[in-house]
Amino acid sequence: MSIYSATVKWKSDSPETFTKNRYTRGHTWEFDGGVNVPASSSPQVVPRFSVEAAVDPEEALVASASSCHMLTFLYLAAKDGFNVASYTDNAVGVMEKREDGRQWLATITLDPQIVWIDGEPSAEQLAELHHNAHKECYIANSIKSEIKIKGIIGGDDD
Repeated sequence: MSIYSATVKWKSDSPETFTKNRYTRGHTWEFDGGVNVPASSSPQVVPRFSVEAAVDPEEALVASASSCHMLTFLYLAAKDGFNVASYTDNAVGVMEKREDGRQWLATITLDPQIVWIDGEPSAEQLAELHHNAHKECYIANSIKSEIKIKGIIGGDDD
């Protein structure tokens, strides 16, 4: 068993208007090793009180899914003898409403752009690497959002 932790800190900037729902949504995520990340609600959700330059939970979930897929993919590619020079993913999450009106991040579409050294896998090998990375990714196994991989798994062009 592995355990992961984060400390989330918020402090009121307007105690006199807090109960009127007028307060900053800006806060900090603290991780082991001393990394502090400015965080906030999404400006699309709470425009006036969000910190636009900070990371919001929706962006973090998309980045987590992308990062986990990438790390698993790189491990599998290396194991299969393929040499990767770079991997860039322009991942996109789409928020939708459920039948009961609650919102959720329904789909996350990954769009990996991979540069290979000394030969690249065939289309079939590439698809298998992505399928296996998706299957083994801890985050994909932990969330309800559908994860698509552009051109490979449920994404556009496949």
